[in-house]
Amino acid sequence: MTTSRRKFIKISALGLGGVAASTTALNMFGASSYIDELVKENVAKNFKRTATYCEVCFWKCAAWTYTDEEGSIKKIIGNENDPHCYGRLCPRGTGGVGMYNDEDRLKTPLIRTTVNGEETFREATWEEALDLIASKFNGIKEEFGAESLALIKHGAPGKHLEHLFQSFGSDTIAEPAYAQCRGPRETGFSLTFGSWVGSPEPTDIRDTKCLVLIGSHIGENMHNSQVQEMSDAIDNGATIITVDPRFSTAASKSKYWLAIKPATDIALMLAWMNVLINENIYDKEYIEKYATGFNELKEHVSTFTPEWAYGITGIKPDEIRKTAREMASASPSVIIHPGRHVVWYGDDSQRARAMAILNALLGSWGRRGGFYFKESIKVPEFPAPEYPHPKWGWKEIGAKYPLAQMGITTEVIKCAIPSEDNKYPVKALMVAGTNITKSIPNKKLLEEAIDALDFMVVIDTMPMDVTGYADVVLPECTYLERYDEIRSATNREPSIAVRIPAVAPKYDSKPSWWIAKEIGERMGVGAYFNYTDYKEVIEWQLQQMGTSLEEMEKIGVKHFPRKSGPMYLNETGPHEFPTNSGKIELYSHELKNLGFDPLPKYTRHPEPQQGFYRLNYGRAPMHTFSRTANNPNLNDLKSENNLWVNPKVARILGLKTGQEVWLKNQDDIISTFSIKVRVTERVRWDSVYMVHGFGHQEKKLSRAFGKGINDTELITTVAVDPIMGGTGMRGNFVTILTENPHKNTEI
Repeated sequence: MTTSRRKFIKISALGLGGVAASTTALNMFGASSYIDELVKENVAKNFKRTATYCEVCFWKCAAWTYTDEEGSIKKIIGNENDPHCYGRLCPRGTGGVGMYNDEDRLKTPLIRTTVNGEETFREATWEEALDLIASKFNGIKEEFGAESLALIKHGAPGKHLEHLFQSFGSDTIAEPAYAQCRGPRETGFSLTFGSWVGSPEPTDIRDTKCLVLIGSHIGENMHNSQVQEMSDAIDNGATIITVDPRFSTAASKSKYWLAIKPATDIALMLAWMNVLINENIYDKEYIEKYATGFNELKEHVSTFTPEWAYGITGIKPDEIRKTAREMASASPSVIIHPGRHVVWYGDDSQRARAMAILNALLGSWGRRGGFYFKESIKVPEFPAPEYPHPKWGWKEIGAKYPLAQMGITTEVIKCAIPSEDNKYPVKALMVAGTNITKSIPNKKLLEEAIDALDFMVVIDTMPMDVTGYADVVLPECTYLERYDEIRSATNREPSIAVRIPAVAPKYDSKPSWWIAKEIGERMGVGAYFNYTDYKEVIEWQLQQMGTSLEEMEKIGVKHFPRKSGPMYLNETGPHEFPTNSGKIELYSHELKNLGFDPLPKYTRHPEPQQGFYRLNYGRAPMHTFSRTANNPNLNDLKSENNLWVNPKVARILGLKTGQEVWLKNQDDIISTFSIKVRVTERVRWDSVYMVHGFGHQEKKLSRAFGKGINDTELITTVAVDPIMGGTGMRGNFVTILTENPHKNTEI
């Protein structure tokens, strides 16, 4: 096998070959309830409705899918009884129809082949594709062990495939949602309060008096229920404080916008702690009763004055004091929001710790208007044999990161690269529901690892860029065409939601539960899939939970009473937190024993050299990562990203709004495509900004191909969090090129 065996192939090399409903964009801070009700009333009269929950993003809002007499999907409307959406879907959710109707969808299994010396894909039957996968997987399992088969997954498909991998003895499993997204905040809050933040976050926004967004872009990341609750909080007079180098949508709704210098967040938070403690405006009674380590914290922050922070953050001392006092006056109904995508600078667990400590000083954890105690209901596991115990897996692979609590994607990928030091060789990879070419930094490392694999399988609904590296591509049907696991998420009270197919799968696509079952049976682990249809699993589980599929088909969402206790602290009695000490741990002995700082410290991070600007990226309310850029409904709302450039920089470089430019990063990596400039005061002069998820290289994505820049390809410098392995990606810098650097090359 040669080291350059697997090159990227465009699915369109094969020439593979309904009415889309219009999207109703949810106004960030409220929508017309009259129009909502009118639409629901008219749709309900003429169409059949089917219960589902959305798969366009991880919020998984429950909804009703409406189909006409011909069986075509016409509309998706939020379920009124769902705490994730309160009956209103965001633009992404209403645009789910476009996912179903997209004519660019993967239509049939594909197998890599060579024709006239050129690598391409050919169409295959499901039987041929599944037989090949099972044969390759069994061969690798026999030669190298089941552990050498790795899975990188995201979303609902991941659960079914994780079950498959564990059934044949592999726990070499990871997902970008951890080490490339929210992992550090779970570590930071767990070290402090003994509890993960989880999803949806247990933020009591609807009753808050002060909401602090430090690198959290509610409204642009469109976390549905939080957007609606934030709107209500603003109507009720809540103070919004936004800390961001960019004037975000949330900043435009804020009383205070602190245009912080990037990479200095911890310094600001230490100064806030200094003010709260020195001015004696922290929640003294709460800290004395529930926390430990206050004296060490007080000593630690004693020199971190607002004047000290001003020289680092660029935020004036008076603003630091005023905002700290605003928080204190709202206490305990105040939230320092933990954010979502928090892998920034490599000290992100400590950054999350600073957020958690601030919430503790303000007495917000377990208090109305702060953070409520979340609860979910356990869905019974369908009967299956015990999993075999693997010799190694994600824990051993990530052992040098002592507080990693899930598989670290980049570490699993590194294991595919042969070396004498590699004790955990990965020989085959399955990727499902995640376009890792846009979620995982360091493209060179990723391509080196993929190239070294013996075999690679990709499962997706669309010909995303990652499919071009596969040996076998399997077309998954959309969430509107399949049964799936019961949704049970943490919230104010437990609830469940079901996903029921509204229509049969289009083309020759299949649900992931079916794919997992078919591969499992071919690999000799059919006993773990003791059902003909996943509907049987759901029916059994619902029966154990005291309901039925028949009932859930009618209501979509079912609520259960809380059993873990009240939603907020019982102030009259003691409370034991799930930490080692049973208290909120301001000073972490666990971190100290592991050789880390027990309290957060500010560390200076690299800054751009002359002519370079920090590359910042974010979300748009109508798109989810890179997966929706081709969606016909959502592409109409935003078809490409723009490069936000400060007017001072634009004057120096002679840039104008709408001008096409290319970017080159600090490691001389040049963007594949161009991007149009947006000159705006809403971004600092030392940074540029773009929305993530564009710049697709797969031509079969007819709407998304070549539109804008893929920020991830410019992220080649990664600062790894030593505590849990998160990949800090905001330490990359770019210079702006006005001449096409690719004019003599084919893209």
